[in-house]
Amino acid sequence: MRLADLDEEAVLARLLPVLLHDEAPGVPVGPGDDAAVVEAPSGSVVATTDSMVLGVDWRDDWSSPQDVGHKLVVQNVADVAAMGARPTGLLLALSADPATPVEWVLGLAEGVAAAARESATPVLGGDLSGAAAGSVVLAMTVLGDLGGRAPVRRSGARVGDVVAVCGTLGRSGAGLRLYLDAELAAAADRQAPEAAHRLRSSHRRPHCPWQSGAEAARAGASAMLDVSDGLVRDAGRLARASGVSVDLDGAALRAETHGDLLDVLGADAALREVLGGGEEHALLACFADASRLPTTGAPWRVVGRVVERSRAPVLLDGVPHEVAGWDHFAG
Repeated sequence: MRLADLDEEAVLARLLPVLLHDEAPGVPVGPGDDAAVVEAPSGSVVATTDSMVLGVDWRDDWSSPQDVGHKLVVQNVADVAAMGARPTGLLLALSADPATPVEWVLGLAEGVAAAARESATPVLGGDLSGAAAGSVVLAMTVLGDLGGRAPVRRSGARVGDVVAVCGTLGRSGAGLRLYLDAELAAAADRQAPEAAHRLRSSHRRPHCPWQSGAEAARAGASAMLDVSDGLVRDAGRLARASGVSVDLDGAALRAETHGDLLDVLGADAALREVLGGGEEHALLACFADASRLPTTGAPWRVVGRVVERSRAPVLLDGVPHEVAGWDHFAG
């Protein structure tokens, strides 16, 4: 059955039972009216939005619709967490070719609903629209609450701060390489099949330690963002916003390659993915010193230090490092 075989009300009648949680605290009015109503206990609302496009952000021969829904939630929740907030609700918009199978759309909803439950984020509603032949475009907005704290911005890093990461590095990028490079994939599937499987899964379904954002804020993080486009590129954004440079620790980052990355890619390529692999959604934050790192939840590891602004925003062991990572237009 295709979307074209149903009207909008019939599609929604199938979608909403999949998407909706049980009654969500903090949501006086959920889907069903012209708009949802969400409480803002701290008096301010954190808001972010992100989109995904078939053929650009995912391929159906790699990813199930559940994978796509999962990834869309994670990349949005990560932005809210990086501000030091907890997510309070999400809105989903779907524009699809009417020939899109209804089963695919329901699978997407399953992925969104599962990831939303994992991040304690109620589904508030959204929008449906048709699109040109072959097109599927998704957009999501996630709201969050700061719990009375000030937001943790990119611009607060201070010289002398330690730079720490919470979550993984390089795994999603390595999984993407396995999908793109048939020769590498064949070798990996022979020599380290379980590691290769885990890396592909990391690309299709990245993980963000979303609770650690608020924990970092409570611990006094001076600056924070999520690693969506690669460690070097995103650390550079933080450095430029703060008027400093970030000096990454090569030994600490080589330690991040141990395990699956090293087994599948080898030392040099594994380090390149740690430095430049995107869609990871780890949190990168600055703290006054290592003793201020949160000690509960997912572990934080020191991977560098904030230094005086130099000729490059990001250094690796004191040497300027070329920007690596994903750019939506330059690739």
